[in-house]
Amino acid sequence: MKIDKNKLIDDTIALAICEDIGDGDHTSLACIPPGTQGKMQLLVKQDGVLAGVEVAKRIFAKLDSGIVMEEKIADGTSVKVGDVAFYVSGNIISLLQAERLALNFMQRLSGVATQTAMYAKELQGLKAKVIDTRKTTPGMRVLEKMAVALGGGGNHRMGLYDMILIKDNHVDFSGGIAQAIKNAQDYLKKTGRDLQIEAEVRSLADIEKVLALGGVHRIMLDNFSIEDTRKAVKMIDGKYEIESSGGITLNTLRSYAECGVDYISVGALTHQIKSLDLSLKAM
Repeated sequence: MKIDKNKLIDDTIALAICEDIGDGDHTSLACIPPGTQGKMQLLVKQDGVLAGVEVAKRIFAKLDSGIVMEEKIADGTSVKVGDVAFYVSGNIISLLQAERLALNFMQRLSGVATQTAMYAKELQGLKAKVIDTRKTTPGMRVLEKMAVALGGGGNHRMGLYDMILIKDNHVDFSGGIAQAIKNAQDYLKKTGRDLQIEAEVRSLADIEKVLALGGVHRIMLDNFSIEDTRKAVKMIDGKYEIESSGGITLNTLRSYAECGVDYISVGALTHQIKSLDLSLKAM
């Protein structure tokens, strides 16, 4: 299944405008004469990785097609305090209406990109890639996963519809890892769907069962120790992609990667981030 990511982004922006502006920005309408023109600049107040410039463009365009944006720094660029990401000029009331909306998106997305860049840096020189999870802000998943990619990370599945990921609860409700995989294979044949299957394992014994059955694309090592991860990589021996997951921190990331896994999924990329400090000021 394909989803229209652009529509999701536009819908998210529309919702943000609705919840913030309502029936009008009465402060700006009261203080600023209609038609007054002005200019603002997006100032970086904290070192990090910039993300959300393209989203800000959409916000300005949605609110007022007459706003002109002069981009100075592109998404995915490392920035430092004092940098100017872009200038915007046009109707001042429109600029003020867009101010907080643009900042809310950009600060959060830049926070995701900045945190991801820290994790990606730890993996330099190794084949493993840090990837995100479904632990995202409701309604913001497409944008947050975009920010992960801008920070140098990779994207796991977008949702429940574009991959089969057999996790512990699926295994337990199915009566075991082998039965869960068989059920998934039967389902794909029955429905004619072309989806990859990833199986989460909780022990080396689980891996033996998966290897005996086959028919998966990736094996996820859930909460494995570093020692057991090394053993698991040796057991799988390149037959399937390997993903490490569960409780892996920035401090332990490289040690897991050095075991030879292909991916390391980290929920903290999107759900434990600090927004980057940005400011949109009049000139």
